[in-house]
Amino acid sequence: MLLDRTIAPDFKIIHTVNLPEPQTHTLDNGIALHVINIGEQPVVRLECIFEAGNWYESEVAASYFAVKMLPEGVEGLASQEISEAFDRLGAFTEMTHTSDRAGIVVYCLSRFLPEVLPLVQKLIRQATFPEKEFQELKNITIQNLKVNKEKTAYVATTEFRARLFGAEHPYGQSQSESGIEALGIDAVLAHYDRLIRNRKFTVVLAGQVSQASVAQVNAALGQDTLDTDATALSYDASVAYQGDEVVVERTDSVQSSIRMGRVLFNRHHEDYFKMLVTNEILGGYFGSRLMKNIREEKGLTYGISSHLVTLRNAGYLMIGTDVKKEFTQQTIDEIKKEIYRLQTEPVSAEELQTVKSFMAGEFAGSLNTAFEVADRRKVLLLDNLPANFFNQYIECIHATTAGDVMAMANTYLRPEDMVTVVAGGK
Repeated sequence: MLLDRTIAPDFKIIHTVNLPEPQTHTLDNGIALHVINIGEQPVVRLECIFEAGNWYESEVAASYFAVKMLPEGVEGLASQEISEAFDRLGAFTEMTHTSDRAGIVVYCLSRFLPEVLPLVQKLIRQATFPEKEFQELKNITIQNLKVNKEKTAYVATTEFRARLFGAEHPYGQSQSESGIEALGIDAVLAHYDRLIRNRKFTVVLAGQVSQASVAQVNAALGQDTLDTDATALSYDASVAYQGDEVVVERTDSVQSSIRMGRVLFNRHHEDYFKMLVTNEILGGYFGSRLMKNIREEKGLTYGISSHLVTLRNAGYLMIGTDVKKEFTQQTIDEIKKEIYRLQTEPVSAEELQTVKSFMAGEFAGSLNTAFEVADRRKVLLLDNLPANFFNQYIECIHATTAGDVMAMANTYLRPEDMVTVVAGGK
């Protein structure tokens, strides 16, 4: 029988997804270990997550350098020896850093976990912060920063966050060449001592994990005596950005990067799921209204999107695209036009169902591996969300109505409540 390509294949709407539950253990010193024991391959991912990001630092960039310096030297091992020790085990390491947290991530075969754990313990408890490696990391960071500052997309995004939250706020600050040059090793070491070396952290172990693995983690990471949790610093994010348009001129640039948006909320807010659907319709996927209008119909850009960025203590909406300078104002006008349509015209049943089905399928497709499941579970664990939050995700998406979308657009998508940043020119 020949396949009739004029007929769309059958599909099934996804209504429920069951997220595997983690096994939670408490190590001897009170550290929480969360285990996602699934997967067919004998591989594990170990994560040690510290409340030690920008939100906790007393000097800008101290948290970034504190975590990036961990593998640059420990008691008895130099940087190259640490790297070789992980390489011999076939382990891949990564030092992660965000505005909220810092972390150590290690991928390895399950059978090598007992040998990887002592190395991780040394990174956490015995880092030496050698001056030579510190200066080299500063130089590399400054060079990367110089390269990034030549890109209008980077300039627009950093300026956008600074306008939303304030340049001194953890969510609005960005690295500067002068700040990095002035940063001393003492400030970085103080951050490490205060928030990493002697503090509790969260451990997430995903993949093929045995009971022996849990005992091994406890033996390596659960025996040190820890201080009480550090107190997060307090920040005021009340910045009067509404209705502002900021242009960062780049006379040598042929394009402009546009960022529009506003401060919103994180996953705890009652309108979170309704706003997710609204954002998806506006610019959240390839078939969104912004893409159809500004890319496909007008040909003003290769791509445009909108995102709901969720952080621990806040969230924000950001609409972003890159266009030729001469199309900048037209693009901004078209973005406002699509917002106005959402505010005044009900979304059709067909478009709404298409978006819901896409979101449900995308979410279900993001849970194929133990590491992907662990990523979802981390969100719940670290942000104190209810255990059934993601199990209700698809239900809440399907429950969103056209009336809800219009209400969200009128409440949260008013252009007069947003800031517009243009890097390049108009």
